[in-house]
Amino acid sequence: MNDTLTLSASDFLPADGHAGTLVGRAWLPGPTPGPGVVVFREGGVFDLGERFATMASLLERDDPAALVKAAPGRRIGDLDTLLANTARRVRDQAQPFLLAPCDLQVIKAAGVTFASSLLERVIEERAAGDASRAAGIREQVQSLIGGDLQAIRPGSEQAMKLKAMLIEQRMWSQYLEVGIGPDAEVFTKAPVMSAVGTGADIGIHPESAWNNPEPEVVLAVSSRGAVVGAALGNDVNLRDFEGRSALLLGKAKDNNASCAIGPFIRLFDAGFSLADVRQQDIELVVAGTDGFVLNGASTMRAISRDPQELADQTAGKNHQYPDGFMLFLGTLFAPVEDRDAPGRGFTHHVGDIVSIRSRHLGTLRNRVDTCDRIAPWTFGLRALMGNLAARGLLGGL
Repeated sequence: MNDTLTLSASDFLPADGHAGTLVGRAWLPGPTPGPGVVVFREGGVFDLGERFATMASLLERDDPAALVKAAPGRRIGDLDTLLANTARRVRDQAQPFLLAPCDLQVIKAAGVTFASSLLERVIEERAAGDASRAAGIREQVQSLIGGDLQAIRPGSEQAMKLKAMLIEQRMWSQYLEVGIGPDAEVFTKAPVMSAVGTGADIGIHPESAWNNPEPEVVLAVSSRGAVVGAALGNDVNLRDFEGRSALLLGKAKDNNASCAIGPFIRLFDAGFSLADVRQQDIELVVAGTDGFVLNGASTMRAISRDPQELADQTAGKNHQYPDGFMLFLGTLFAPVEDRDAPGRGFTHHVGDIVSIRSRHLGTLRNRVDTCDRIAPWTFGLRALMGNLAARGLLGGL
């Protein structure tokens, strides 16, 4: 196991440092320890619990960034000290450490939103989860589909003509349907309160032999459907499970510690907006204990559906989220570089350090382990409500 995970303020913060409105959650020690909403400022990390008992309650307010800037908060320490404890495999419970920045929000994800990942989903399906067949199928699929799928607008007349042609050639796929059809794939990635934050171990199902990270931008959306901020996320994917059957999507996506969000939520303000989200370039580095290093990248400029469209397809008159939701936007990244054997592509090893970074959203960093070896998730909604009541904070909901 790799115990060299490090977190520092220099890479935690975005390129413009503390210029943005950066909020998160931390475990706070005390007579009754528990989670609290915090803001990251030049002068340190400040607890906003007296004003906002949960992140969901903050994001429901009008202009949350302005409210955060006006709230003095209680200083709980400097960022580097907090990050040092967060990076430990066994954290000092007497000192604060970071959690995932969301709490009561439902965790949703949009799939097949980039052309390259669309092709990889089709390949997984045709390979039936067998990584050794992927290279040959990839060549076959690309020769038959041809052209630039990125240039095709989902649901357009051009997309429907391509659909008809692929059906005729018996190449149509459920993944192509959501990739170029009118309706986006939006699924529930993980239960409320189950996401892990930066510095935590992230989980791979122990029975999976073909899997990869999925570096993504994650929107923070209020119950009204208003996009109020963004974070980074790792939508861990088990390619063998989903490749065997799309009906195994739940088992491929939702496992202990298989969803990472962080390192903070950057709220929209005068210096950061949805327009900036649309331009994000995301860098990925996977560093293994075997010396293997994988470098990857994804850019929101190549997304097939606009982030606002994906948020609108997630919530509306037919589907509501009274506590808001976090929405993974999908990834351009689909690693095909061989790691263990020729033709088998990339898969994680226990101990991999996964770093995901963008200039506006800082760095999300996690260590890979198997889900059964990571501490089980035990602090859910009942525990949170009981904890807030014991701390006298329920009035802040």
